[in-house]
Amino acid sequence: MDRKDLLLNAINAALAGGKEILDVYNSDFAIEHKDDKSPLTEADKRAHLKIVELLECTSIPVLSEEGKNIPYDERKNWSQFWMVDPLDGTKEFIKRNGEFTVNIALIENQESTMGVIYVPVTGELYFSDEKAYKAENMRLKVKSLEELLQNAQILPLPQTRKNYIVVGSRSHMSEETETYINEQKELHNEVDILSKGSSLKLCMVAEGAADSYPRFAPTMEWDTAAGQAIVRGSGANVINWETQETMLYNKENLLNSWFLVKRD
Repeated sequence: MDRKDLLLNAINAALAGGKEILDVYNSDFAIEHKDDKSPLTEADKRAHLKIVELLECTSIPVLSEEGKNIPYDERKNWSQFWMVDPLDGTKEFIKRNGEFTVNIALIENQESTMGVIYVPVTGELYFSDEKAYKAENMRLKVKSLEELLQNAQILPLPQTRKNYIVVGSRSHMSEETETYINEQKELHNEVDILSKGSSLKLCMVAEGAADSYPRFAPTMEWDTAAGQAIVRGSGANVINWETQETMLYNKENLLNSWFLVKRD
């Protein structure tokens, strides 16, 4: 299967996962809790099953947040696999603010090389292989990647703003993040904060709606993998704060280091 087919499969898996999520979103859903006390809904589980089912034809293994208990001894030998977060932003989903996403990334030799992020409520679709794109009003299965590209915009989008924008989280704001924002205020004449939930924060930098996204708080690999591929396709990068190198994936511990998303 060539890369165009892989990307098309990932896009359609994300769209199908999004449909499962919306079915639950528009119902009176129940909330469970995982072992780490984080919330879980029927939407997470239904999206996970649908995405895994549709990626099966690629014959590439899948590591999903809802199926993450694959031993490291097995996955450490994967040179290529799908990293999936079937519902990123469960807290936003529960709040019903629409700021949750489906994330699918192709990881090759520990690097995120292809990414798809779908926003079920708005129908916005961000995707990348070598370049990054945004498409809107995406609801139906995509039959042709060529046709999709004709109706998509290349990222970053043209901007006319003069202010420097730091994107942050609605649900998380650490002391270190506040320090970073204050440092930017000393460097730039005007600094504004853009609050977003889930992987939309990475999409804002890729799109050009924000200049940087500092995350000095815990995240998992599936939270950032798809967004990193899209960010890089747009000409920006996701930097490991400790090593100052590009973030890598499929570590034994799937917890990310602190990171900074920034366009040079």
